[in-house]
Parts: sequence; structure tokens; C-alpha cells
Amino acid sequence: MARKPPTKPRKHASQERSRATVDALIEATARILVKEGFDKASTNRIAEVAGVSVGSLYQYYPGKEALVAAVIDRHNQDIMRVVRSALAEVASQPIEKAVRRIVAVAIEAHRIDPRLHRVLAEQIPRTGRLANLEAFNRETYALFRAYLESHSDELRMTDLGLATFVCVTTIEALAHTAVLHNAQKLSDEAVKTLVDEATRLVVGYLK
Repeated sequence: MARKPPTKPRKHASQERSRATVDALIEATARILVKEGFDKASTNRIAEVAGVSVGSLYQYYPGKEALVAAVIDRHNQDIMRVVRSALAEVASQPIEKAVRRIVAVAIEAHRIDPRLHRVLAEQIPRTGRLANLEAFNRETYALFRAYLESHSDELRMTDLGLATFVCVTTIEALAHTAVLHNAQKLSDEAVKTLVDEATRLVVGYLK
């Protein structure tokens, strides 16, 4: 059985110059994944696009798998920042207004470089990042459940765990499929219609 390539960085950048090098390597990896695919993302190619030496690359990362993992982690963190901000923003809002904002934000989050999102979704198992993704999912569920708990007097059901699962899964599936598989056709008008329909669906379920 082949040994799994290491995906942890060799060291973390602490100084401004080293952080700039790491940022350049991660951005170069992302660009190559989107334009050329995983197989073309060699360490030599990544270093070339990043404008650094291969030796500098190996100071921070043991191989391309570790760089792909770093791209996945950064992309997921970008998405979670958007999600956390939205759920904090709607904490005191009534259900219909809150759900509309959450649906819109879910679509917005998936529109953060959808081509990269699609490529990274394929690479998550290869880089061992399923546990990280599950942690983000658990946080999303916890945040949404906390919202439902604070608005339980507006709900028709008492099983908030089930309600959270149904709502988060529905919103995620709609946003994921709409953006990643129909990105070219997703005009602003189409997004507005999708937000309207998804809001109606989720609010109808909750109330």
C-alpha cells in the first residue's frame, strides 16, 4: 500500500517576508489547480508561478499535496468568515428576514471562486481534509441551531436538531448545486429568484 503524502506544512510563516512567500505559494497553487489541474501542479510549476525557488517552497511545504491542503484550508476559512458574519448579523432578526439573508450568504460564499471550489471539493479526500470540513459543518450547524433556539416561539416544531439539519442541508445543497454546476447561467436575476424560492421553502418548513 502506497504511503500517503504528508499534508502538514514544515513550518509556519511568522515574519512578513515569509508570510508573503507562503501567500504567493498558496495563490499560485490555487491558480494552477483551476487552470491546469492537480496533475500539472508540480512543486516546480508552483514555485515558477509563485516567483520563488523550489528550495524556498520546500522550506515551508513537503510537497504539492501539502500546498493543496493549505489552499483548501484557506478557502474554507474564507467561506466560514462570511457564514459567521451573516449568522451574527441576523441573530435578532425574525425568521423570514434571517433565512433570506442566510440563503443569500450561502450563495455568495459559494461564489467565492466557484471554479476553485469545484476543484478543491475533488481534492478534499486526497488531502485528508474531511475532518476539517466536518468541523466547519459542525460550527455551521451549531450557529444555526443557536439562532433557532433564540426564536423557538416562532417555530412550529420542537426538535431543533432535526430542524437545523433539514434547513442547513437544504440551503447548502441548493447553493452548492446552483453555483458549482450552473455558474455560467447564474445571473443576478437568477440568484434573486433562487433566494426567493429557497427562502419560501425553508420558512414554510419552519413555520
